[in-house]
Amino acid sequence: MNRYPLWKYLIMAVVLVVGFVYALPNFFGEAPAVQVSSAHPGRDLPNEALLAKGLQALKAAGLESPVRSFISGPTLNYSFASTEVQLKARDVLAHALNPNRDDPNYVVAVNLLSLSPAWLTALHAMPMYLGLDLRGGVHFLLQVDMQAAIQKKLDSIAGELKTSLRDKDVRYSELHRVGDEVQIDFRDPEMLKAAQPIVKEIAGDSIVTNATSPAGGSIRIKLSPQTIQQTEDYAIKQNITTLHNRINELGVAEPVIQQQGSDRVVVELPGIQDTARAKDILGRTASLEVRLVDDSPEAQAALAGSGPVPSGDQKLYDRAGNPLMVKKDVLLTGENLTDAQTGFDPQNNEPAVFLTLDSRGSRIFRDVTRANVGKRIAMVLIDRHRAEVVTAPVVRGEIAGGRVQISGNMTVPEANDIALLLRAGALAAPMQIIEERTIGPSLGQQNIAQGFHSVTWGFIAIVVFMCVYYMLFGAFSSIALAVNLLLLVALLSMLQATLTLPGIAAMALALGMAIDSNVLINERVREELRNGASPQAAISAGYERAWATILDSNVTTLIAGLALLIFGSGAVRGFAIVHVLGILTSMFSAVFFSRGLVNLWYGRRRRLQSISIGQIWKPEAAAAKASAKQSAKR
Repeated sequence: MNRYPLWKYLIMAVVLVVGFVYALPNFFGEAPAVQVSSAHPGRDLPNEALLAKGLQALKAAGLESPVRSFISGPTLNYSFASTEVQLKARDVLAHALNPNRDDPNYVVAVNLLSLSPAWLTALHAMPMYLGLDLRGGVHFLLQVDMQAAIQKKLDSIAGELKTSLRDKDVRYSELHRVGDEVQIDFRDPEMLKAAQPIVKEIAGDSIVTNATSPAGGSIRIKLSPQTIQQTEDYAIKQNITTLHNRINELGVAEPVIQQQGSDRVVVELPGIQDTARAKDILGRTASLEVRLVDDSPEAQAALAGSGPVPSGDQKLYDRAGNPLMVKKDVLLTGENLTDAQTGFDPQNNEPAVFLTLDSRGSRIFRDVTRANVGKRIAMVLIDRHRAEVVTAPVVRGEIAGGRVQISGNMTVPEANDIALLLRAGALAAPMQIIEERTIGPSLGQQNIAQGFHSVTWGFIAIVVFMCVYYMLFGAFSSIALAVNLLLLVALLSMLQATLTLPGIAAMALALGMAIDSNVLINERVREELRNGASPQAAISAGYERAWATILDSNVTTLIAGLALLIFGSGAVRGFAIVHVLGILTSMFSAVFFSRGLVNLWYGRRRRLQSISIGQIWKPEAAAAKASAKQSAKR
């Protein structure tokens, strides 16, 4: 009746071992560290020589030796004993490894590294990420200028109309902006009639109105509500993607970049206290330009240093540091780029980047490649007002259809980086920082200590109450509660979830909800004993009959938690994640695990006379005792 088969105990043992292993890294803590990674993924990768160079620079600056220094994948790591030494070391390493600060080869960023032993790291057992309120860092709230995004869309339509009407030899008197509309005036009604299908094709879903007159007429284009909504959605999504790309340079372990409302973006950078540098990164933009490469003898002489730079040319460098002479005239810009994805060249299976251009960009690129077969075209990336040639392929023939391939001497990480820069190189709309906060690491440590104390003392209070009120069954419930907390921490670590103060609050709430299930079970067992059931039958009936109530209450609470998880954001979402996971772990520990302990202790006793579950109040005994007292008084 109250015996578990061996396989159930094996499941319990496996869950306990796995939970312990993956929760263990959280008890080793983290150390302030400096991370060094290549500013150009795919090349200038950190190596032992660079690691030694960093150690020599730290020693020469008179700083304490790092607690640990090692290479992990594409990153150098130096961990230190204190945050003060960490920040000084960051400046020393940045100066030593990047002699040219305007063109850095390496990104030097501060971070926190786990002190877990290597065997745990090999098992991918990592500690939970800590949120901004626990680790410290900077918080920004940015406002996206949606009106500028709409104006940019109108300017794009106006520019495309000018080009198309000129190519089709459709004459107009004036093409200008009137408020939030684009207006084209015609003197000839025939020209107005010829322009209508061209305008309709370019305007798409926009609202087009015509006004005709004997002297000509005009066409007005106004963005439809659907187009405006699409433009705004694209602007904020593109800006979020761009911010992700820029913040990668900071080396933040778990940045939070998410939309808030319809036109705001929240950026949280845990572990970063350098607000000025974070602002600089957020304000960065990048753009793509397509230009012709000048391979004339005059240009080659200028590159060799034996002649002046030809008029209309500019000397740039490619990603390998080789000089190129390119024309200043811009043939195409990144504004005409709709997508950039990585893949492999079908001819030689080398990594490549595939660009997708809009209709105007496709038309321009087709005309450019048709007129420049056999010449080189440079893809120039401009970042921090510094132009760099990403690639300069030779045009083999006319390229139509809006699909462009960039390939040649690329690694897979480099191709991914180029695609990301091109896809998210520029902000779709200007953004303004309307709120900023800096949370120091000392305040984060205080929050961690207070949160830890709240969970610890709450746990101790529950254990004391349960052991006093339910005796041995209370001890079983307390052990199950500890297992619940262990599994919750292990799950959060395995999912690499970010723990915040609301998450700690949800953890404390999970303890109360988990013990509530055991209270229901214990009271049900007591009720069966009051009704005259034997101890073994009372245990069996208590767990089985309490299960339906526990399931109902947990499912309804789970629904509320899922609603918070789906529709919430920020702190609410952090609370919901821990809350939902806590419900799942409590159903395992409070029912399955606690019954396993009870069965292990009492299950093999055939002639069980009593169980340790505290005082069992029986109404009949109480009534008889009260009647006896009344008789004695008489």
